[in-house]
Amino acid sequence: MKPFSFVHVADLHLGYEQYNLATRREDFDRAFHEVVEKTVELKPDFMVIAGDIFHHARPSNATLEKAIANFTRLKEAGVSILAVEGSHDAAPNVITGTILNPLDTAGLIYYLPRHEEAYWENETCYVYGIPNFRTRERTERQLPAFYEIKKPRPRPEVFNIYVFHMAIDIPEIMKGHPGAAAEASPDYIPDGFNYYAGGHLHTPWQFPFKKAMLVYSGSTETVSYEDAETEKGFYHVEVTRTGDIEMNRIKLETPRPFRILEKDYTGLTSQKIAELAAEMVSEADEPGVVIVPVLRGTLPMESTRREIDLAKIRDAAEQALIVRPLVMLREVGIPEETIRSIFEGELKDLRSKSFEYFLQYFSQRYGAEEAQRNAHLALDLIQLLVKGDEERTRVLLEDAFNED
Repeated sequence: MKPFSFVHVADLHLGYEQYNLATRREDFDRAFHEVVEKTVELKPDFMVIAGDIFHHARPSNATLEKAIANFTRLKEAGVSILAVEGSHDAAPNVITGTILNPLDTAGLIYYLPRHEEAYWENETCYVYGIPNFRTRERTERQLPAFYEIKKPRPRPEVFNIYVFHMAIDIPEIMKGHPGAAAEASPDYIPDGFNYYAGGHLHTPWQFPFKKAMLVYSGSTETVSYEDAETEKGFYHVEVTRTGDIEMNRIKLETPRPFRILEKDYTGLTSQKIAELAAEMVSEADEPGVVIVPVLRGTLPMESTRREIDLAKIRDAAEQALIVRPLVMLREVGIPEETIRSIFEGELKDLRSKSFEYFLQYFSQRYGAEEAQRNAHLALDLIQLLVKGDEERTRVLLEDAFNED
């Protein structure tokens, strides 16, 4: 077999105005432009794009114009583009179809699932690609039907590539991507291929699979803060005469730097959390970076998420492109099981049950003696308020505060 090479890239997400910033859309364009320039230098026989070329099924004219310019650059360099759609750029409906159809008609890409038998081939390689069905239920119902119409036919005398965009339910892979949902069992993926070119998972991954290699190339720009610290790039795969492969990771230089500031603030007040987070943001401030403070932990009883001064955190940076706080703090509450156990059964003595509830509530913050005192105070106040006795309510509150 004649040796050859190809580029495997995925998850370009062209047109994504992340954080509603046009600058971020330009970042995704810039990253793909770098992919194209590096690909032209590498001189592969073809490029495989494993889905999510665009972030939206209907990309803007500006996004399309830049994409077409980059596709044209590859075409002029003699690099064929073999593509499948992803969960983002899949056809919104049967009537309009996917944006990849007109790009295929124009000869800029070869949209594999559209063609008879869903494949492309030359004297050394057979490349087969499937559509994206979005959910596991639809994938496991519709993919076998697609195989019936366009049956995969890998040829043993050449190098065979299977192109897809979905998370396959392999424990080793899914364990590293807890936020992703597997869209198909490995049983739905046919045997006989030498290289399984995947998209959808934004972290690069290589895994032995069906006596071959399953590879996710990762994204070319940061789509979510969860993949912000993952190296962005693509694979240049060289295939020898004997069918052995050499994987070369090509790192991209243009992706915008992110600073993820993740910290546990358990037990701190909303005000203190804002102060500490603002200090961290100030220290991480650099020209053009995206700063994402991730606030985790459990708030004390007297604090709520709404009280976090996000403006103070955002304003702590002067040079960053944007500061995007993520508030993942939990508010303390009495477990539902505890509440149910207190009030279940007949309400013969509502006062004693209410006292038990308030005691549970205040015990999470105060010592036993003070918790009991506050529970009694809460009951007395409720009774006075129900009766409309504002004067005695005021006196009771004043006495309580004077004692403190």
